[in-house]
Amino acid sequence: MTLVTRFAPSPTGLLHMGHAFSALTAWTAARTAGGRFLLRIEDTDFTRCRSEYTEAVFEDLAWLGLDWETPVRHQSEHRVDYDRALETLRDQGLLYRCFRTRKERLALAGVAPHADDPTDPAAFTGGPHAPDEEARRLEAGEAFAWRLSLDRARAQLGDLSRLGWSEEGVDPGTHSARPGALGDMVMGRKDIGAGYVIASVIDDAAQGITHVIRGEDLIPMTSIQRVLQALLQLPTPIYRHHPLLLDETGKRFAKRDGAVTLAQIRAGGTSPADLRARLGFPD
Repeated sequence: MTLVTRFAPSPTGLLHMGHAFSALTAWTAARTAGGRFLLRIEDTDFTRCRSEYTEAVFEDLAWLGLDWETPVRHQSEHRVDYDRALETLRDQGLLYRCFRTRKERLALAGVAPHADDPTDPAAFTGGPHAPDEEARRLEAGEAFAWRLSLDRARAQLGDLSRLGWSEEGVDPGTHSARPGALGDMVMGRKDIGAGYVIASVIDDAAQGITHVIRGEDLIPMTSIQRVLQALLQLPTPIYRHHPLLLDETGKRFAKRDGAVTLAQIRAGGTSPADLRARLGFPD
């Protein structure tokens, strides 16, 4: 089997060293195995993605010394495929409309909106609205999300923990799906259609990805993706989650925290070879 892997950034900001580490990890794995390395632009969210960030991805990765197959797959060009999958799940009765605002979701989780860290609960288990409430909010034209009901998925597939995947990275071996950790996740929205969770599994199947190589922070997401693969009858790749690159304070690099970007590193005079060596990929 030829190893086929991908690096799939979302163009909502500039790449930082965490992105560089993940891209180099996947690219090196492909080159070492004599396989294929693909670049995919995950730009389903047209409210946040920007074309200038997409161009910056190409520039940063080329500067880093990476190459990839063309044409590059842009998710924004394949919305019909994702919406078709969303419709399939909806036709199977696996989705429900959720009109709840963030404040309402926090209240259901017992978290005060004015708390020091009023983040969304990790697992949303509020379930569908009562039929009369759903009808009222639908008639009022309120925005809603399509959530995957894990209860309905269990009714169709049985015990979800029987769904597994092969892990070659951290904690190697066979892992069992535990989707309850993330609850009834959003699969799409009224205004933008299917979201990135569906798009990712559709793309991995369409591109023949054999190995998903990415950061260990996405291990919980693998359980949801494994459920979707079973529901949509898609193949399951091998997963290779790598440890996260951490900054000097022990925090992972993140766009929202203003992590130093590759563009800033370039502007500071660092060479690609120096950065690769710093990240553990010497020439």
